Amino acid sequence: MIIEARDLSKTYTVGDRRIQVLDRVSLAVGPGEFLVIEGESGSGKSTLLSLLSGLDRPDSGRVIIEGRDITDLSEDDLAPLRNETFGFVFQSFHLVPSLSTLENVMFPAELRGDGAAREKAEALLARVGLTGRAASLPHQLSGGERQRCAICRALVNDPRIIFADEPTGNLDSVNGRGILDILLELHRERRTTLVLVTHSPEIARTADRVVRLHDGRIQAP
Repeated sequence: MIIEARDLSKTYTVGDRRIQVLDRVSLAVGPGEFLVIEGESGSGKSTLLSLLSGLDRPDSGRVIIEGRDITDLSEDDLAPLRNETFGFVFQSFHLVPSLSTLENVMFPAELRGDGAAREKAEALLARVGLTGRAASLPHQLSGGERQRCAICRALVNDPRIIFADEPTGNLDSVNGRGILDILLELHRERRTTLVLVTHSPEIARTADRVVRLHDGRIQAP
């Protein structure tokens, strides 16, 4: 398995209330698999994605990536893992406002000192039809263009795992379908493991496997 979650639990405190968001969740993801984590708002799916990707830590349980326990790694040890092994695509794009489309895509590769950062970024932008927007700033792009840029940024370091959190959530149906098609095409081409959070049954139907969360627990198939 490339990803293993073992009895993950997570609780948040809101005022004087403690809310159990995840309750002893376990799952395993195989190399090259497309897994959808599905559930209603508040079911814990985005929290689970954050724990699997090391963006947050569980209260209890373990996260294993390629046989390595990452649960207690320091931020310094997690940083290269996030930049080189993982790619992230978020609903809100998270592009750097002051960088051009090309510079946003190049940024993760430059962080690791990749001398071919520009060449890789330009090739990815060409694949998703953004060559003509390479010099544009994020605010000059449409929502669909920004998400295509974010996908390129996630892929520039050729990560083994892509985590996508509601990647079509801010887009209309036409752009959303286009973004999903791009993600799936690149996932299959590169044999990348894809873990995608959604509340959309249509997107879930395209997955190799679906895990459904309800009130912080995995529902039986």
